[in-house]
Amino acid sequence: MSDDWTRRATNILRELHAAEAELIGRGVILTDGKAGTVDHVFLDEVHGLRISIGGHDGKWPISTLKLLDSGFAR
Repeated sequence: MSDDWTRRATNILRELHAAEAELIGRGVILTDGKAGTVDHVFLDEVHGLRISIGGHDGKWPISTLKLLDSGFAR
């Protein structure tokens, strides 16, 4: 059973690092109109992925991301 947990934990960390590579340094606009560059990506046990944006205090759920600098809409 611990092999299953290890595999799940490894997958979670792999996805976190992939999200960091994709998002950190990218310009974003949130659904509440805040805009800036992603500074950090966090794993929150309640909300999943959260991001912080340079120049704004706080951390926002990734679901509030409206646009990436490439024009990709979520």
